[in-house]
Amino acid sequence: MLKHIISVIALSTVSLSVLAIEVDVVTNQGSITIDLNEAAAPKTVENFLRYVDEGFYNNTIFHRVMPGFMVQGGGFTTTMERKETHKAVVYEAENGLFNDRGTVAMARTQDPNSATSQFFINHVDNPFLNHGTRGYGYTVFGKVTSGMDVIDKIAKISTKTIGPYQNVPTTTVIIEKVVRSNEL
Repeated sequence: MLKHIISVIALSTVSLSVLAIEVDVVTNQGSITIDLNEAAAPKTVENFLRYVDEGFYNNTIFHRVMPGFMVQGGGFTTTMERKETHKAVVYEAENGLFNDRGTVAMARTQDPNSATSQFFINHVDNPFLNHGTRGYGYTVFGKVTSGMDVIDKIAKISTKTIGPYQNVPTTTVIIEKVVRSNEL
């Protein structure tokens, strides 16, 4: 009986890890692995993976870098041209996930239902971005499992203003590709 219980637990653990969705963000500064939380933010993960599977993020940049806050990308080319996106995804920040260091959230405008392709990785804990702290928050849908050293490295790059865009890295941080981890 004990063997059976241990076998069930072991199989459950293996099954859950097989079901986990991970993506690799390959940049010119190093690689970042992100575990996506489909259970907490199903529509956001579906939206993000649509862009991943289409190759949308390939050769985009991290265009906004703010040390002690976050690193944002997924919407601009290397020449700072905004990419055309799909329809916005519904707000899912009431999911129990928090904007802690290493979590990945959707960027948006003042409209909570305006997130499309841009995402950010929290460089530090940012509790003021959580749902309910100051009204609507920012939907967390994943967590960096490998590569926070790359985020720390990117955060150290000096920034400048280009036209209306502030906090643009002086060294272009290229997102060479984003792929599902099993597709590297």
